[in-house]
Amino acid sequence: MSGETSTSVTQRDRETKQGWSRFVQNLKRSAIEQGRIFMRSKMAVAGLLIILFYIVMALISPYIAPYEPYERIYMADGGWAKLQPPSAANPLGTTEAAHDVLSQLLLGSRIAVFVGLLGAFMVAVIGTTLGIVAGYYGGWVDEVVMRVVDILYGLPFIPFVIVLVTVLGASVWNIILGIALLYWLSTARVIRSEVLSLRERPYVEAARAAGASDFRIMGVHILPNVIPLSALYAAIAVGYSIVAQASIAFLGFGDPTIPSWGVMLQRAFVTQAFGVAWWWVIPPGISITLVVTGAYLVGRGYEEVVNPQLQQKE
Repeated sequence: MSGETSTSVTQRDRETKQGWSRFVQNLKRSAIEQGRIFMRSKMAVAGLLIILFYIVMALISPYIAPYEPYERIYMADGGWAKLQPPSAANPLGTTEAAHDVLSQLLLGSRIAVFVGLLGAFMVAVIGTTLGIVAGYYGGWVDEVVMRVVDILYGLPFIPFVIVLVTVLGASVWNIILGIALLYWLSTARVIRSEVLSLRERPYVEAARAAGASDFRIMGVHILPNVIPLSALYAAIAVGYSIVAQASIAFLGFGDPTIPSWGVMLQRAFVTQAFGVAWWWVIPPGISITLVVTGAYLVGRGYEEVVNPQLQQKE
């Protein structure tokens, strides 16, 4: 009897391993196909190149920045080099406190990329997980998740994050927490709607009849089918996250000790340098615009992966 039980357990383990192996293979095959569709879009490729440019900038900025972000630049007579226009020594000029603008711009890209990618990842994970759970189980589980979504939709993002950083402290992590708490709502709603349809598919019914657990059905049979939607909303969330961090920093609720594009603009505004030192204002403004535009183009290109009708129009 124990031998039969041992054989049954071994067979079950083998089937589980085979199932996860098929899951990985299907996921890989799907990713390759989606990549081919994605790369056919010129908009998507352009957006991806912009994002990759700033990712590379963020990675190498500590090694190529000519100065520390808050290092004073001195003139030949020993005075501070305040609001100096671009020159060979300072390609993007200096601030009112004699800091090098180029160094702050380069090092500020690290915060933008970090917040954008981590915020998008958290939005995708939270929204996808809750959307799958709500759509698959339905009933009171779905009702609870959707009512939480409705309540959180009523919270304005900027005031919510301002209160959050006021209570918890002005840090990048608390801004990311605010992004994670409020930006997953649309992702969860869309994923839930898709899962409501997927859970009635024959292959899901067959898996349920074969004794597959709910966790296995959601992970192996449903998750791969909603990953394109999740990736689409993650791409959109990159731009939202960067704008959110820059907005909070511009309002003066960011960490002033950490260089970021929002802090640069906030400092230029406070010192009334907007109409004087264009070299201090334009670079971070253009950088924010380019990164958000790149994320938007990636999202638009990924719509062709999600929506087959757009593929047929090509």
